[in-house]
Amino acid sequence: MKKYKYIITSVLLVGFAVSSCKKELDVKNPNSPTLEQAKTESGLTSLAAGSIYINGFVNGDGWLGDSFFSLCYGYHELLADDVSAQAANQNVNLVNVPDYAILDDGTKVVNTQPQIANLRLNNTRDKQSQNMFYYEWQSMYGLNNACNQVLALAGSVSLSGDAATKLATYKAWAYWWKGYAYARLGSIYYAGLINNDISATNATYVNSAALIAESNKNLTQAASILNGITATDTYTALMGKLIPSFFQVGNGKVPTPAMFVHSINTLMARNLLVNTSASAMTAANWQTILTLTSSGIQSIDNVFAGFSTENNYVFSSGGGSVAVNTAGDETASSFTISERLVQDIKPGDKRLAENFLQVTPFYNQVGGFTFSTRWKLYDAKIDAVPNNGAIQLANKTPGKQEVYIGATYEENELMKAEALINTGQIDLGLASIDNVRTYQGAGLAKVSGTGLTLAAAKEELRKERRLALLFRGTAFYDARRWGVIYDISKGGGRTNAVVLSPNGVLSTHATINYNFLDYWDVPADEVVLNPPGAGSAPVKNPN
Repeated sequence: MKKYKYIITSVLLVGFAVSSCKKELDVKNPNSPTLEQAKTESGLTSLAAGSIYINGFVNGDGWLGDSFFSLCYGYHELLADDVSAQAANQNVNLVNVPDYAILDDGTKVVNTQPQIANLRLNNTRDKQSQNMFYYEWQSMYGLNNACNQVLALAGSVSLSGDAATKLATYKAWAYWWKGYAYARLGSIYYAGLINNDISATNATYVNSAALIAESNKNLTQAASILNGITATDTYTALMGKLIPSFFQVGNGKVPTPAMFVHSINTLMARNLLVNTSASAMTAANWQTILTLTSSGIQSIDNVFAGFSTENNYVFSSGGGSVAVNTAGDETASSFTISERLVQDIKPGDKRLAENFLQVTPFYNQVGGFTFSTRWKLYDAKIDAVPNNGAIQLANKTPGKQEVYIGATYEENELMKAEALINTGQIDLGLASIDNVRTYQGAGLAKVSGTGLTLAAAKEELRKERRLALLFRGTAFYDARRWGVIYDISKGGGRTNAVVLSPNGVLSTHATINYNFLDYWDVPADEVVLNPPGAGSAPVKNPN
């Protein structure tokens, strides 16, 4: 793709930024197929580690925060109405302003620059910094290209010791990350490109479903390879070099081959669930979800996660994630907590007291009419946090902020719960919700065994996904598949919503019409330089 010449520039700049410490991720230009260092085993390992994290997740464009997990995850949390923003960086204060809201007194407040029109106005090459469509595309195609590089070189480098296991590990690693990249691309873009060559140009655009199929193809290849690995000591030693050492704490330790396959199964379940509207899910779809999640991530598994660090970071302790960019003084943070998020937390949930504090109302005059809030997110580094045993969401102390890159136990269990609830096994599904609440220390009474109706069980699930998966890069997918983001005339929107208006009036039964774009257009930085060829799928969402 022609886009890669811009990615290479950003990666070179990032390489200098992150290599000032012990140079764990310093691979110089990870896109180049002729690196001398990559022709040796140690060089290939350096390439396979550094190029994945630098190309995929390190900020090289001076955007809000300093990683994929601050801005790209940030867009998803904004669009799900979990957070709001007042800063103008990368258009974050405008991309999630609803079309209108009707307040309790009947006042209708209208957005004069509707979201879809705003997004397309900024989808030009001269407005790249304000173009929401650009950033995730750049990161994930950079990640895919790094994987192509690793796969191309892996078979040609002489490997010591158990060469077969090492080669299998390199390949499983690359196929996993290719599957991850296509999963995110297919779950957010209306169309994209499938490319298995190094820095190649490909003008045949395919639709999002084809991108998801490509994701599943690569994930299946990775799982097949992992299932054949028996020399686990060799595998573990090499994986310990591929994953940054400062990530290998908590849930981020090296996964066994079986745990790795569990992550793959959970991601494949996500691929199906989040790209199918809830109303279109079939009995066969739910059974597939149950099959995958039954062999998905378990509570004791190591998963793909990362931790902040002060130097040589993939993401920093102070600005590398949505959580830390939301935590602390709401007048100074990049994001603020949405009233609708807190509205969905059940009374008595310890996660509320552990993470959220009701403060003097913050009236956001810049970000739009639904952005003011009475809530702040604790920063465990400086705030007096209750420490009641519940999960803690934000901590700016270096080494303390955990960010989940792939799927998690909670996501796997909640997908299982949703499948069970929707196939008539309501109480079993509620038991899975209870499992997640126990795992996160919510302290809530169990809902299984209480005789909840189907509608009530689905509401428990909706609320639990909102909180348990907060800041994990999946929230917008839920808002889309549940129909919330669509125009009210198409069954979308939200009623009985809590809205604090900029003039200080609190509504508790407001109606919000979001009317957001569900799948994003291909960014102009790609489609202008690489126009669609014959047989290409449409690159612009007709919605």
